[in-house]
Amino acid sequence: MAVNQSFSPTEGAPPRLALAMLGVGLAMIFIYPISIFIYNVYFHPLAKYPGPKLMVATRIPYMQMIISGRFAQKTKALHHKYGKVVRIAPNELSFIEADAWKVIYGTRVGHGQKQKDPRFYPPTPGGAPSIILSDDADHSRFRRLLSHAFSDSSLRGQEPIIKSYVDLLMQRLNENIASGTDVLDLVSWYNFTTFDIIGDLAFGEPFDCLKNSNYHQWVHILFGHMRMSAYANVARRLPGSGRLLRLITPKHVTSQRDWHFDLTKAKVQARLSKSNERPDFFGNILKQNDTGKGFSIPEMISNSSTLIIAGSETTATLLSGVTYLLLRNPRILAKLQEEIRSTFAREEEINLDSCNKLDYCLATLTEALRLYPPVPPGLPRIVDVQGDLIAGNWIPGGTIVSVCHLAASHSPINFTDADQFIPERHLDDPRFKNDNRGAMQPFSFGPRNCIGRNLAYVEMRIILARMIFNFDMELAEPEKDWLDQDSFFLWDKSALNVKLTPRKKES
Repeated sequence: MAVNQSFSPTEGAPPRLALAMLGVGLAMIFIYPISIFIYNVYFHPLAKYPGPKLMVATRIPYMQMIISGRFAQKTKALHHKYGKVVRIAPNELSFIEADAWKVIYGTRVGHGQKQKDPRFYPPTPGGAPSIILSDDADHSRFRRLLSHAFSDSSLRGQEPIIKSYVDLLMQRLNENIASGTDVLDLVSWYNFTTFDIIGDLAFGEPFDCLKNSNYHQWVHILFGHMRMSAYANVARRLPGSGRLLRLITPKHVTSQRDWHFDLTKAKVQARLSKSNERPDFFGNILKQNDTGKGFSIPEMISNSSTLIIAGSETTATLLSGVTYLLLRNPRILAKLQEEIRSTFAREEEINLDSCNKLDYCLATLTEALRLYPPVPPGLPRIVDVQGDLIAGNWIPGGTIVSVCHLAASHSPINFTDADQFIPERHLDDPRFKNDNRGAMQPFSFGPRNCIGRNLAYVEMRIILARMIFNFDMELAEPEKDWLDQDSFFLWDKSALNVKLTPRKKES
């Protein structure tokens, strides 16, 4: 008996509906991101602002800039190409005009402080709020309690503490020269000094970097985590950021972070056992604690960690930068030497008050802050939901905005001979009458500007004056462009090797 069999050419194949749905799904995978890119480039509310097409289409190039360590330099280059306002991501703008500082970082009638972009900032040790990461109410409280420590009267009380470590710096440098080591890495020595000063002012005891001529492990960990912070910044912008951060964070980083927290906690506890009359950061706060208006222990820990970084690394960075710039510019170095060496007959005369009279020294430090700001990138804020007018541009609510320190201070729109080191521009030289000095705000602007500005200037003036008074200096590697550095929020500095020769003082 014959059996008739027939075969359909589609037998065993997926139904047509399934194929159609698969096709639609694949099309959506490609069409959806393309449509987003097209929207971001041509129809987004920020579409009128210039920027590279790829950067305005997707945030991927922005994240690559962060990880590369060249975010500030590339932002500077973008402003040179596109002008005063640049779109650096689909929903983010960078500004360089002086007026932008006031609107983005200040407060005005009808407008409070703009919210910080939380993805840009790492969490504080222990998770308690700090003067960097806090809401307006906590920040106002922290600022009020800490302001006494940075007042003029407190700075005068702190001067003997500061002087003792500068004395030790001079002693150590001379000891090295006497032993035959006349080429020294001044990045390290400036850091040793500023970390010891800030350790004493925060915890009531130094890190003994100068005593041991080496970095304390606590400081080593802080430096080691800078690059990791860039990866964390990017990870916080991706879906499932918490899990992603756990995956990409090496175990040794996690253990070091825990060790850092435990040591900070122990140092805070040790400070609590000392007198409240010390003229340091927490003397006044501990008095307020007795009335219930001070800091909690977790807040002391988080703020201690913040103050150590903000009050040491940035000051040492500027001292390193100004030393390099002086040694690359003999005319300016000679002029500064003349001011300092003709003003002081003896080293003991160099103090807070006498340094305030060194006009050219201040102009030199200010110009170094312009060319080499210790915090080079912009610090992003989020525009209020109702939108705002920034430097003459209407910006919709929710937009991320910032002023890039490096880009603003190097822009020829703001400064004549913008890439040149010329302290005279800050001394009313008529050549620079059109400079817009308000465009440079190295200590930021508004109610959240750097609370330690006056302390930084005291340290920088005294240390620089004593270096110039005591030593003749020259670069050991003059061919090296030391300013060519990566930055991961702070500069990733290489060694600054300088040959020191004790100055021959006239008898």
